[in-house]
Amino acid sequence: MTDPSEHLLALKVMRLTRPTLISSQIITAEAKDLPQNTFAGILKSSATTVQDCETLAAGQFMQLPQSFGNIYLGETFSSYVCVHNCRAHPVGNVSVKADLQSNNTRINLPIHVDKQGPVVLHPDETLDDVIHHEVKEIGTHILVCEVSYMTPAGLESSFRKFFKFQVVKPLDVKTKFYNAETDEVYLEAQIQNITVGPICLEKVELESSEQYTVVSLNNLPSGESVFSQRTMLQPMNSCQFLYCIKPLPAILNDPMALKAANNIGKLDIVWRSNLGERGRLQTSQLQRSPIEYGDLRLTVIEANSTVKIGEGFDFKCRVTNTSERSMDLLMNLNTNAKVGCGYTGQTEISLGPLEPGKYKEFSLTVCPVRLGLITITNLQLTDVFMKRKYEFDDFVQVFVVDEDYQEDDFQLDKYVRYSIPQSV
Repeated sequence: MTDPSEHLLALKVMRLTRPTLISSQIITAEAKDLPQNTFAGILKSSATTVQDCETLAAGQFMQLPQSFGNIYLGETFSSYVCVHNCRAHPVGNVSVKADLQSNNTRINLPIHVDKQGPVVLHPDETLDDVIHHEVKEIGTHILVCEVSYMTPAGLESSFRKFFKFQVVKPLDVKTKFYNAETDEVYLEAQIQNITVGPICLEKVELESSEQYTVVSLNNLPSGESVFSQRTMLQPMNSCQFLYCIKPLPAILNDPMALKAANNIGKLDIVWRSNLGERGRLQTSQLQRSPIEYGDLRLTVIEANSTVKIGEGFDFKCRVTNTSERSMDLLMNLNTNAKVGCGYTGQTEISLGPLEPGKYKEFSLTVCPVRLGLITITNLQLTDVFMKRKYEFDDFVQVFVVDEDYQEDDFQLDKYVRYSIPQSV
């Protein structure tokens, strides 16, 4: 291939980007110091200073881009491609092809889509277009532009030009998962601005997978966002977002499906630079830590948070077989196992056969004998087949009050949680 300078056509490629904001740098000295005149001359000749007010920093100025520059992941790469006929005779069958090559992919960028085919460029005529592409990969990218044409002698000729640039991360996203006592999962997402300028977070949403639903906890009870109307982040600053993820009922009632449903969803983030350039970043699929179940799982599904002393306290439990074998279960609640137990009553129930992945519900009744917060503990489940015992401790708590207690006096429901799933 011959050198491009020897070809009949000239190719120019320019990146389209917004200008940047700069501030004047004021350096002065005392009149008696030797550099005073030098500094004063520099200030007067600078384009960022105001005439007769050179020692005042009068706002910011726009500066045109000085280089091809870096591009942030999620931004739209825009480039102006121009082919010019710099000869004194027409050039026929002119066509331009643009490819964007990264470390892993090579993408053909649409260019001159309104042209039906190769065109003829007369002297001093230009064939130009603007190409756009949203970059979705970090690392080195190369824009390859190839120009093909037919010489007046009828020979096919072509040449290429390469333009290399870097795509870097604009945001650092860190996530933490918190497993609640119930099957809810809380996600904390910390987003940090690692660009060189301020950005505005336009949208931060968690798109849940098919097994979960998402509730955003970033709004006040009135519906107003906990953040300002515009979430601005200066360079290296960060902010946190919180979400509650709940399994769907079909998944919640199937321990095996819940154990396998580790994909939570994806974070979708849209931001704008200080001059309005839009960028979009979507994380990969976020995964919670695998849920480790034993052979049996016990959950309290119905219980009062407050009871009166001396009155029977009823609560409803659910036991799920999370093993891979069938069981024949016998349940025993022993209230005399610990010294100073705050309740009385003893129950023994045969739950019968329980297949893998299935559950059974049963009700229990105890009688509290002392005031204050008491904990129901020492529930035994025995697998008659294997002669194996499973013990569950501290699986429900209740607040015991005297007979004169009025429900309007103290809303304990806000403070006492009774559903504490346990697996053994």
